[in-house]
Amino acid sequence: MTLLGCKPAGRHTEQHDVFFGIGKELKDLVPDFQAFWPEAADKLHLDGFREVNFVGQYQIRIVEKSDTPKSGPQLFFLNLGGYKPNEMEEFHYKILSVNNDIGEAIRDAKQTTFFKHTTFGEATSHVDDKYGVDVDDIYVVNDILPLHLKGKYQIEIEPVSDPGTDELHLGYFQLHML
Repeated sequence: MTLLGCKPAGRHTEQHDVFFGIGKELKDLVPDFQAFWPEAADKLHLDGFREVNFVGQYQIRIVEKSDTPKSGPQLFFLNLGGYKPNEMEEFHYKILSVNNDIGEAIRDAKQTTFFKHTTFGEATSHVDDKYGVDVDDIYVVNDILPLHLKGKYQIEIEPVSDPGTDELHLGYFQLHML
C-alpha cells in the first residue's frame, strides 16, 4: 500500500492517491506507479508506504492465483473524508479492513474515531459515492490491483490469534532513490 504524491501541471497544491501493488522490493513497483499516474511524469514521489501483512485479526498473504477462487472475507480499502470546524480542508483517513461485504466494511468504518470526530452540522464525515452512506471511496483491494498482477496473484486472508503490526513508513521518497 503506497501513498503517491505529485503536483500536476496547472495545480496549486500537491495531490495524492493510494496505489496497491505486489513486488519483492518497493523499487519493483516504480513502473506500475508511473503507469498508474502517467500525467505526474517526473514529479511523482512516495509520501508513505506499508507492506500489508496484518489487518485486524487477520494475516494477509499474496499467493499465486489458483483456478478455484476462495470465498470468505475480503480485504477492503476505505478512504473516509471529513471536516473540522473553521478549517478549509477535507481531511482523509485511509483504512484497510477485512470484512465479508461492503456493508459490513462501512459499518466498521463508522465506528472509527475519525468518523466520529470529523462530523458537525451539515459538514458530515462521509463515505460518499453510490452506497448512500458517508465514505469517499471503498474498494476490494484485489479489484484495484494492476491487471497484470491480478492475473498472477491472489490475496489470501487467514485469521490469526496473535497478529503482528505492519510498519508504516512516512516521508518524502523520490522514486529514483528507492
